[in-house]
Amino acid sequence: MPSLDYDRLMRANLACVFSERDPVKRLKAIGELYAEDAVLNEPETSVTGHAAISATVTSLLDSLPPTFSFTATGPAIGHHDVGRLHWRAGPAGGPAAVNGMDVAHFQDGRIHSLYVFLEPTA
Repeated sequence: MPSLDYDRLMRANLACVFSERDPVKRLKAIGELYAEDAVLNEPETSVTGHAAISATVTSLLDSLPPTFSFTATGPAIGHHDVGRLHWRAGPAGGPAAVNGMDVAHFQDGRIHSLYVFLEPTA
């Protein structure tokens, strides 16, 4: 079984799904990165399927200023089909408004479940 490139896959998820404001481009990326029956688990909600994941991200991005994006704060690491990536969200070049971590379970090289953790703020 070939090794997964956790860093590439999880950074692509951050950039092409969670930072993508165009819903058509985002849904295409979800189709490439996520299993058909994938589950997105956020602190306040859990949704299943590509359309529901995209709708949840749309709602999130609509609540944020247009200059906000999500960026990795280090490389993703993983083993046994589970990866994790620390990230920050905020304006490009500005201070982080929120920090978090994604934990993904992969199946057949695609995200089967994603757990989003938000770091406590001071």
